Amino acid sequence: MRIGKHAFLVAALVLVAAVVLVQPAWADKLADAIQEGITSGKVDPTADPGYLGIPGAPNVNLILAFVWAIWVGWIFSTVGAFGGVMAGVGHITIYGLGNYGKSFGKGATLNKMVTDSIRVSNQFLVGTSALITSFNYYKMGRLVLPLGVALAIGSILGSWLVPFLTAGKVSFSQYQGWFGVFVLALGVFLFYQTTPAGSASQKKAKVAAKAFQDSVKKQKEGGKVDLAAQGVRVVSFSPSKVVFTFFGVEFSFNPLIPILGGFVIASIAAFLGVGGGFLLVPFLTSVAGLPMYLVAGTSALAVLIGMITSIITYITQGALVDWGLVGIEIIGIVIGSVIGPKTSKYIPDRWLKILFIVLAFYVGLRYIGRGFDIGFLKIIP
Repeated sequence: MRIGKHAFLVAALVLVAAVVLVQPAWADKLADAIQEGITSGKVDPTADPGYLGIPGAPNVNLILAFVWAIWVGWIFSTVGAFGGVMAGVGHITIYGLGNYGKSFGKGATLNKMVTDSIRVSNQFLVGTSALITSFNYYKMGRLVLPLGVALAIGSILGSWLVPFLTAGKVSFSQYQGWFGVFVLALGVFLFYQTTPAGSASQKKAKVAAKAFQDSVKKQKEGGKVDLAAQGVRVVSFSPSKVVFTFFGVEFSFNPLIPILGGFVIASIAAFLGVGGGFLLVPFLTSVAGLPMYLVAGTSALAVLIGMITSIITYITQGALVDWGLVGIEIIGIVIGSVIGPKTSKYIPDRWLKILFIVLAFYVGLRYIGRGFDIGFLKIIP
């Protein structure tokens, strides 16, 4: 584990260096954008500064942000997904930054700057949770390291390419609408998996999940059970096939498939400003055939690498961060991410999937309605 810690330290130092060197240079760009807003009558220069120091911008309640961040950390560390989506819901809806960014109009510079700030802030939160989550699940024997690394390799290019091409070019309405489309599509796919036809190909995952649940039950009843010892064990590794076991059930995958999948998933996630767990979960449960108990940790490792790459790219392309807000949120993320792995083993595999589906339908329909201005969907609270 020492090598892993050193690797993360180097990555963290690179990220900090990018922020320290680049952020001050973009302060002038923000000042120009504010002046543009004043000229157009969208910014009141006499108003108190709020988000990003913009006069009249929302002042986010830090206690609310802290509590919401605990929820974000818990949901991501429990199911390996929806951390970025829930972080986005917080920044867009709970804190009121979405309506604020939209108020400047589609072509306004401040509209795009607030949108990029939301995207990169979401990723800071998910990246923090991914670090803690992947470490905890690895210790528990519930992280498929070769699979997570393969996904991470593919994610590096996608996490760099999309922010490089789209930073400063996406309006908030476009962002919110497509955010909803992808989340809703995911919900539909996961719902299909709960049907007899969709679950027919997941027999191994069900057997492994039942074995894990039985062991947890035995442990709760006072029996001596070493869950980590029965966790992920790599049996063989080659460029074309990796074989591993989890609670006596054998799984295998071709590393080239998750590398390609990691690129596609990271590209979509970087555009939406999320971690990508909401796409990694169906990939890992369907394509790789994993039980949900292995998904969270494996997803988190892939997300962590993608987040580091994407954050650095957004920062170097001019995305701004409200460090006071993000700092408070990261504390909440840490708390939620520590709690998640400890509580997830007591929640049945099917319940985790149902929770995921309900959240996907709600968030997807709501954001499609608001982003693309579809009247009957805008009634969703």
